[in-house]
Amino acid sequence: MKHGKKVNHLSRKTAHRKAMLSNMSCSLIEHKRINTTVAKAKALKQFVEPLITKSKEDTTHNRRLVFAKLRSKEAVTELFRDVASKVGDRPGGYTRIIKMGNRLGDNADMAMIELVDFNETYKLEVGAKKATTRRSRKSKSTADAPVAETKTNEEE
Repeated sequence: MKHGKKVNHLSRKTAHRKAMLSNMSCSLIEHKRINTTVAKAKALKQFVEPLITKSKEDTTHNRRLVFAKLRSKEAVTELFRDVASKVGDRPGGYTRIIKMGNRLGDNADMAMIELVDFNETYKLEVGAKKATTRRSRKSKSTADAPVAETKTNEEE
C-alpha cells in the first residue's frame, strides 16, 4: 500500500534529488521561468512554494530555513527582496505549470514552470480583454439613452 508516501522520487537517490530541486529552485528564482519535464515541474512546485511563503515574512530565522534548502546566497537575497515584494498579497499558488508537448529525443512530457506574478504579458492580455468588454457595454447603454431623450425633447 502507498499510504502517506507523496514524494515523487524521480528515479534518483535522496541526496541527488535534493540537490537537483535546490538547483532548479535557484534557477527558477533567478530566471522567473524554466523548462523541464512535467514530473520535475510538479516536484519543484511542492519544493519551492513553501519557501516563497516563508519569504513573505523577512526574519533571520526564515532566511536561515530557506538558505538550508536553497544553498545559494544570491537566490535567497533575490527571493526575499524581489519575489516576496510581488507575492506579498497572494495567499498561495505562486507558480504556474504550462505543458509544452513532448521532447524530441525521448518523447518525455515537457513543461514550463514560472512564477505567476512575473509574467507581465499574460496579465496585460487578460486585463485588457476584460476592460474593453466592460467599457463597450457601458458606452452602448449610455449612448442609446441620451439620444432617445433628446429626440423626444425636440419633437415636443
